[in-house]
Amino acid sequence: MIGRSAENGADRRRFLQSAGALGLGVVGASVLTAPAFAGPDASTGTAQEAAAAAAPSDGAILNFALNLEYLEAEFYLHAVNGEGLADSFTTGKGARGGVTGGRAVKFDTPAIRQYAQEIANDERAHVNFLRGALGNAKVSRPAINIRDSFTAAARAAGLIGQTDTFDPYANENNFLLAAFLFEDVGVTAYKGAAPLISNKTYLEAAAGILAVEAYHAATIRTSLFEKGMAAQVKKLSDARNALDGPLNDDQGLTVEGRANINPTNKSGIAFSRTPGRVLNIVYLNPGKVSRGGFYPKGLNGDVRVSG
Repeated sequence: MIGRSAENGADRRRFLQSAGALGLGVVGASVLTAPAFAGPDASTGTAQEAAAAAAPSDGAILNFALNLEYLEAEFYLHAVNGEGLADSFTTGKGARGGVTGGRAVKFDTPAIRQYAQEIANDERAHVNFLRGALGNAKVSRPAINIRDSFTAAARAAGLIGQTDTFDPYANENNFLLAAFLFEDVGVTAYKGAAPLISNKTYLEAAAGILAVEAYHAATIRTSLFEKGMAAQVKKLSDARNALDGPLNDDQGLTVEGRANINPTNKSGIAFSRTPGRVLNIVYLNPGKVSRGGFYPKGLNGDVRVSG
């Protein structure tokens, strides 16, 4: 289990030290010393081991998450500060890319500005934590487009005309719509990645980030609902449904005219997206591709193909 978690022993130790320092716990001794599978059905054990070996490593999954956190951090930091991540937060394996677009938003509502500032700080902290935890295995920030990609998404959703442009930084309403496009995807991405994570320390860390992303998503959805923007949000929700495959999981702000702040199933459980489905959305392409949309040159790391 621990052997799948990062590229080498030093990287694994770095993660455990970083996670433990933040109160995330450590892998129990029983896990580290557990004997190899020796049950009565050896063939089943072999099949399980083969499936585990073929799955993305925990390090690869966390680097996938780091790519998403880079995008969210750049979006929010530009909105509140007029600039993105410091260069020291963007180095690592793979080609480091620049950020296209982004500027400060002129917020009219003090509360929404405070929400945006808190979310920006959280996203920067997520980047910092994941980078520190992964150590030498971390990937660099890929090329990110937070200008033209929003126009492409808004046109595809029918939010604007096919010759119009959408500036997410023009005003707080546009900012909230753009934030909605990200936030629900982040929640479903972390939930979808959870079954792929073997190491309990990694899983607990991902669960903690998922909880924060869910708070963010609920805040954005509530702000949009209070502004009476359910019709615009439904268009973006429908576009996400069209991008990420045949499942019709995505939900807008209302159901039968009533508030729908928490998009869940009948059991009150949030739905999941696989990494491939998440990439369909951020690449703005329903096919099997490795770049596009918000990541014009693709993600860095092993998990980078959509579909």
